[in-house]
Amino acid sequence: MIRRNLLPFAMLALCALGVVAAIFMISPGRTGMPGPAIGGPFTLTAQDGGQISDKDLRGHPFLVFFGYTHCPDTCPTTLFQLSEVLKALGPDKAVKVLFITVDPERDTPAVMKDYLGSFDPRIIGVTGSAEATAAVEKSYRVYSRKVPGKDGEYSMDHTAIIYLMDKEGRFVNAFNADQPPQQAAQELLKYL
Repeated sequence: MIRRNLLPFAMLALCALGVVAAIFMISPGRTGMPGPAIGGPFTLTAQDGGQISDKDLRGHPFLVFFGYTHCPDTCPTTLFQLSEVLKALGPDKAVKVLFITVDPERDTPAVMKDYLGSFDPRIIGVTGSAEATAAVEKSYRVYSRKVPGKDGEYSMDHTAIIYLMDKEGRFVNAFNADQPPQQAAQELLKYL
């Protein structure tokens, strides 16, 4: 009778162990533990018209944020927060932020350069062909969709995660820019 009563508890314990193992298997940033494949090789066009690739960023941690210049709220707010974090980090810290467009139709290098003139210069606007930007979106698991508006105008629905990448270009975790800038800067210092 005791064995029969222990069977449900044993099954529950095995299920719990399976859940814990699954969490460890998918948790990013754990040494020796496989994480989700986020990021990867790319070559796009920077706001100055030159090419930028993932290899250009190696050796320093970097942040990646997907958005677009016609965004009414989320993108400018996030870029302002990131500018404040970079300011708190200090000018001598080699951390870059990539602002990769989800709207390459409108976001040319010149448009990106003009738009980012109000933010920290370590934020680099990145664009490319529709195919090239879609490939980078796919490698970062980004969702984006054109939403038609009035008179041919449109907006873009998109993922608003800030990706923290390590010195080797590997995904570490989502970066929290909603915390106080000094606290966020301290978090970035761990990866320098």
